[in-house]
Amino acid sequence: MPTALAAVALLLAQAPAAVPAASPALQPMPGGEALEAQIAASDARLFWGFFEGCDPDAVAPLIHPDFRMLHDLAGEALSSAAQMLEQSRVECAKRAPGGENEGYRNRRLHVPGSRRVQALGTWGALEEGRHAFYEWRSTLNGGAGGWELTGGARYIHVWQWMPGEGRFRLLESLSVDHGAALPYPPAAD
Repeated sequence: MPTALAAVALLLAQAPAAVPAASPALQPMPGGEALEAQIAASDARLFWGFFEGCDPDAVAPLIHPDFRMLHDLAGEALSSAAQMLEQSRVECAKRAPGGENEGYRNRRLHVPGSRRVQALGTWGALEEGRHAFYEWRSTLNGGAGGWELTGGARYIHVWQWMPGEGRFRLLESLSVDHGAALPYPPAAD
């Protein structure tokens, strides 16, 4: 047995040094129209995952671990990505068959023309806009059914560019001016 171990040790000593795995190339932050398109796509995916799609795990990669949300009605509403994802998992479970809010559906729609995206150097981007919130009304109990506009707000998002991942992650969300929603779609000027 010692001879076999010695042979293995000799082979390992003569083997070429392992080549370290290549680190992913750092990707530059997009600018101009590409910046706006990526932020808009991330925003749409994010809100789909937390509202209509009710699939927080699908959008977890968009949330920075140090995420926090400040809210005009609740103060610091969320203090981490983990808290946001867990809270959403709990709420989605309540909507599932057999859950206490089975069948509940809501949606968030970005108000067209309200988005403004500004680069923050090559570190990230600031996104501002307005959105409207809807809840599904069933035709049960004689209701008219369909989506009902329930409110609106203004939001400001801070997206950090992750050069090793080639994407933005939402670091901070400020949600303010909650109240009655402006008519949706917005009236033409």
